Amino acid sequence: MLDFTKTWLPYLYLYGAGGILFLIGIVLTVRHKALDLSLRRHRHWFKILIFGFFWYAFIHAAVILAALKG
Repeated sequence: MLDFTKTWLPYLYLYGAGGILFLIGIVLTVRHKALDLSLRRHRHWFKILIFGFFWYAFIHAAVILAALKG
């Protein structure tokens, strides 16, 4: 069985550090008006970006869990 440092620590680093960089990117695009949340289509894409980040994090966690059980 793999230990925490070889399974979940890289996952936490990937989505923790990556999430911080993702959040910084989102904040910069909103501050510089590249993503105008008053527009309906921009809000739609903003939701897709946020959903996509959590979706891939969920899928990645599910695959890790499946590998650890198998």
